[in-house]
Amino acid sequence: MAYNKTEKEVLSLLSPIVKEKNIGIWDIEFKKEGKDYFLRVFLDKEGGISIDDCEYVSRALEEKLDEEDPISQAYMLEVSSAGLDRIIKYDFHFEKCMGKKVDVKLFAPLNGQKEFTAVLEDYKDGTVTLAYEKETISLSQDKISQLRLTVEF
Repeated sequence: MAYNKTEKEVLSLLSPIVKEKNIGIWDIEFKKEGKDYFLRVFLDKEGGISIDDCEYVSRALEEKLDEEDPISQAYMLEVSSAGLDRIIKYDFHFEKCMGKKVDVKLFAPLNGQKEFTAVLEDYKDGTVTLAYEKETISLSQDKISQLRLTVEF
């Protein structure tokens, strides 16, 4: 997985803003949904992201985006926490989530299942290793449509 050109430009504007407040960037998405474009920024921080963190980043980023104007079309900016059920797709996501339960959605069924919950055991060179029931499953990342942290109450 890699950021597109617009996401990379936003990352360069966003990085100094979040660094000031010890906030991490979990993900950036710029995509068209229906007729509208959305720029979504997902934040992470030890102890959790607050509304004040989101507001600070949103205002500061909006100001930088207005100054630099890297996005030619109209879009909606959304800044939020990555959430408890955060999506796992980049190398550093896998590192942070190792040993945790994940919800797995596959593009095609494996042993008759497209969705299951497992423990993330390893990630190397695009291969995800999961502990599922009493077996270990290794899957190429391109076989997985979505991988999220499991929310347990």
